[in-house]
Amino acid sequence: MGEKTTLMRDDASLAVYDYGEGLPVLFQHGLGGDEAQVAQNFPETGDMRRITVECRGHGASSLGSTRPFSIAMFAEDVLAAAKDRGLDRFIVGGISMGAAIALHLGHHHPERVAALVLVRPAWMFDVAPDNMAAARAVASSIHSHPPEEARSLFERSEIGMQMKAGSPDNFASLLGYFDRPNGFEFASVLADIASDGPGVSQAAAAALAIPTLVIGNQQDAIHPLSYARVLAETIPDATFVEVAAKAADKERHFAEVQDAIGLFLASKTIRSLIS
Repeated sequence: MGEKTTLMRDDASLAVYDYGEGLPVLFQHGLGGDEAQVAQNFPETGDMRRITVECRGHGASSLGSTRPFSIAMFAEDVLAAAKDRGLDRFIVGGISMGAAIALHLGHHHPERVAALVLVRPAWMFDVAPDNMAAARAVASSIHSHPPEEARSLFERSEIGMQMKAGSPDNFASLLGYFDRPNGFEFASVLADIASDGPGVSQAAAAALAIPTLVIGNQQDAIHPLSYARVLAETIPDATFVEVAAKAADKERHFAEVQDAIGLFLASKTIRSLIS
């Protein structure tokens, strides 16, 4: 069984989940996700210690008053959790936003990061990428209109109709933002993060000397397969794995993600990097 603890950062209360023993892996959820999302994607094993911080405004973590929200802020919160547990060196990974957090840490704290796992990345190197435009539109709608009207306006907007027609799985996820109990407050997180980036240039990514696994899938407008491919081609000696599309077969998707992560982290090369 895992342990849930609380970490205070500024005036934000962060929920930290700590599971298992062995190889330390800090693994983060995506924008709007939580610990449960990580559990779907991370392999169950008896020889790894998986630590997940629910980012500010996500899951059981509070928002705090520090603004704006950023990928760098969330990355520093993850680093603080590692320090709190006495971890000097670890694997870091995540899904979507979690992948951006991992990439940020890999570049800015290479002495701490032994390997990277980037699952369905939604960012490459730029801030406010086009694939996050729908998330920014959702945030704007929530901030500008009453809840029911905000949802209706987004559904009938050009970008909403495009998402519904071309990427229904992503569209359903976007609609979920309107149903959050802290929807208005969370819209600030959504707007800030969707307008941010990992703080890593393509040249910096090309200079990384960290073993990296990149996982991508098709049929995903928010997490384009091309982003995963570019990251894998840019980071030296990165391993790229394409898994079944989440939109087509969720059960197979999660199984293949878990298998890819488990195989990567089981390698003697990765294990030798952390004594």
